[in-house]
Amino acid sequence: MSNNWNLIYYEDENEIAEVYDFINSQKASNKAKILSWLSMLEEKGPVLPRPYADLLKDGIHELRIKLSGNQVRVLYFFCYKDFIVLTNCFTKNRKQVPEKEINKAKKCRDSFLKRYSEAKMRKELNENL
Repeated sequence: MSNNWNLIYYEDENEIAEVYDFINSQKASNKAKILSWLSMLEEKGPVLPRPYADLLKDGIHELRIKLSGNQVRVLYFFCYKDFIVLTNCFTKNRKQVPEKEINKAKKCRDSFLKRYSEAKMRKELNENL
């Protein structure tokens, strides 16, 4: 079965990809779990149910991963019908997702959409296949 969605690690203007760097900083077992959950997200997209994923607000979603007892959240948004952009991640220490993390994801989304049109995304995807 082929994947329905294309995952993209958001890079800021300095080419720093927070989610990618976080994943690579993890020990092997945690990295494998994160990549497994990202694979589910890539396959299921917006129909990935709780407890794996949830809609927060304003089109920002969270991937909900438990790593070594910590509640890790990867925030993302959907764009151009085929893409999921992973914006930021953090360890959740309280009941609600901090508003500053949601706002950070929204700023990443705004920046991304200013830099990448649908045509540009599709061209880059085809070049990387």
